[in-house]
Amino acid sequence: MKNSFSNSTKGFTLVEIMIVVVIIGLLTAMAIPAFQKVRQTAQDKAVLDNARLLAVAADQYFLENGVSTVTLDKLVGPANFVKELKIIANETYPLTFSQGVPVKVTGVAGARTVVFPP
Repeated sequence: MKNSFSNSTKGFTLVEIMIVVVIIGLLTAMAIPAFQKVRQTAQDKAVLDNARLLAVAADQYFLENGVSTVTLDKLVGPANFVKELKIIANETYPLTFSQGVPVKVTGVAGARTVVFPP
């Protein structure tokens, strides 16, 4: 006589599922810092590009107007050298630019400072 309650080997046990969940969690924990580093690097490069753009615009303003200091509002705007300045990571750009002084952007993602030229 055959036993109607035979053991079935279909499906996974709870222990096997728990092991897979733990492995996925460990892999995720290792990957998150790498993604954060990539995001930080991308933000810094975008902010550095904005700072370079402002430095070039300030140099052009100095040449055209014969001055050595300019304010941000004379560089950025629809009729100015830089049409729009996109804020990437809540950074703060200087309000005045002086000839020969590097552009120092503070508060990048709340903590970092980017300087152009480096």
